[in-house]
Amino acid sequence: MLSKKALKSTLFVSLLAFAGMAVSFQANAACEFISTKDGSPLVIKASDKDSAEAKAFLETCKNPYNKIFAADEKAAKKQGRRVYTYNGCSGCHGGKLEGIMAPSLRKDGGQGAFDSKWAYGKNATDKGMFETIAGGSAGQAGGVMAAWHVSVPDHISDGLSTDEILKAMAYIRTQYHGDGEKKWME
Repeated sequence: MLSKKALKSTLFVSLLAFAGMAVSFQANAACEFISTKDGSPLVIKASDKDSAEAKAFLETCKNPYNKIFAADEKAAKKQGRRVYTYNGCSGCHGGKLEGIMAPSLRKDGGQGAFDSKWAYGKNATDKGMFETIAGGSAGQAGGVMAAWHVSVPDHISDGLSTDEILKAMAYIRTQYHGDGEKKWME
């Protein structure tokens, strides 16, 4: 039979081991992305070139730039709008996110059926919008959005990094005029 001291030691060591496992699981927890096109896994891995914000997003599925850009309009325009504009997003979604050939991203009404709601409901979350931009979509009403992330096969042009996509997303979020919940700010 174990003495009280031995029992306490055994219990203490067991608790430490359990706590270590919990920390290990949390450290290894990462977003598991799903393709908006076909529901298959969308593999996006952190790279040495990723910013701290991009690495944080890949672990938490929360875009750190949302709060940064919400607090600093100049950063939103300088960094986020630049990515959005220079990479051709405005060609389909409009220079003011009003929607041209693709849905409005402001969500305050427009010409198309999806201009007052997200074409994909999951785009109300950072994870969902990232999946749609990174891996592309089959499109609504026959339209197609190409894959943009540099690690996704058949991406557009040179592709965009995780960080660039997150900055464009945060810029889009700062321009949201809809009356729906802003889940990305939680």
